[in-house]
Amino acid sequence: MHDIDMNNEDILAQHRELAEKNEKLLERHGIRAFNVMGAIGSGKTALIEALARRVAGNGVKAGAVAGDVAGNDDQQRFQAAGLPAISLNTGSDCHLDAHLLGHSLEELPLEEIELLFVENVGNLVCPADFPLGTERDLVVISVTEGEDMVRKHPKIFARSDIVVINKVDLADAIGVDPEKPRRDYEGINPNGKVFFTVAPEGEGVEELAEELGLRG
Repeated sequence: MHDIDMNNEDILAQHRELAEKNEKLLERHGIRAFNVMGAIGSGKTALIEALARRVAGNGVKAGAVAGDVAGNDDQQRFQAAGLPAISLNTGSDCHLDAHLLGHSLEELPLEEIELLFVENVGNLVCPADFPLGTERDLVVISVTEGEDMVRKHPKIFARSDIVVINKVDLADAIGVDPEKPRRDYEGINPNGKVFFTVAPEGEGVEELAEELGLRG
C-alpha cells in the first residue's frame, strides 16, 4: 500500500516516485501499459475495446482499469468484452494518479495480463500533471468536440505521445475539419503521432496498434 505525505512540499515528486514503482511492477510481470486520456464522450472506451479485439486474435490478453469519478459503466463494458477490469472511482478528483493506480494493480490478475489499458478520468485538464508509470500516454479527442480542442488544452497535448482523432466519419456532417486539430497538435508537439479513427468499426485502429507495437 502507498501513502502520500501531504505535508511534503514536493507532492509531484512523490507522485513520480510512485509512478516509477508502478512501472517496475508492470515490468516484473511483463506487462505493457498505456494511459488513455480524453474528455467524456471522446471514445476512449470504444478505442480500448477495438485495440483489445485486435490483439486477442493473436492470443494477447489485455486488461483494463476504468477511471471515473463515480460508477462502473466502463468496467462493465470491458468485462463484457472479455477483459479483466476494475473500476477506479476518484470521488471528487478529476484524474487518476500513481497512488490510486498502484492500489488498483494489487487487485488485477497481473499474471494473466500482457497488456493493460488505463482509461483516465474524462477531461483534458487534470490528468496532464500526474504520471502513472505507464509506457506511453495517448489522448483521444472526437471531431464532435470541435476544431479547437488542442489549442484550448495545450498542456495535455504537449505531454502526450499520441493523439487519436476519433469519430472522423462524422466530420462532414458537423462541419469539422480533422486536419485542423492535427496541425495544432503537430505545432505543439512535433514529436507526437496523430491517428484518425472510427473506433467502433476499427477504422484506423490497425495503424495505431502498429505504432504501439501491439501484434494482432
